[in-house]
Amino acid sequence: MKNLFLVTVPRVLLGLIFLVSAVDGFWWLATGVNLIHPPTSARGVVFETALQDSGFLWPFVKAVNLTGALSLISNVAPAFGLALIAPVMAVIVLFHLTINPPGLPVAVILVVLGSLLVWAYRDRYAALFR
Repeated sequence: MKNLFLVTVPRVLLGLIFLVSAVDGFWWLATGVNLIHPPTSARGVVFETALQDSGFLWPFVKAVNLTGALSLISNVAPAFGLALIAPVMAVIVLFHLTINPPGLPVAVILVVLGSLLVWAYRDRYAALFR
């Protein structure tokens, strides 16, 4: 039961968050319209538009989101999936801390879920710190 609430639920929830983000990002690439777009500050829109207009960064980030999400949801190499999306999560948290404070609840959710999974997979990351 402990494993369910401290590993499985956070893994699936984080995977679903990033899966939705990836689908929304690829939908925007195909149609130019977002499926889901929470309120964003004017500076946040400028930042997001810059990523989208780069031509390469937006598809790359969304491919990383999709790969990490599928890894977490399917429980196939979930520590690797978490390592893939960790830099994206860091940018999201910093984005909400500095540019778009109304999105801080999302940042807190990502930090909590990510922290639970880092702790759960700490043995798999230990070799990185030796």
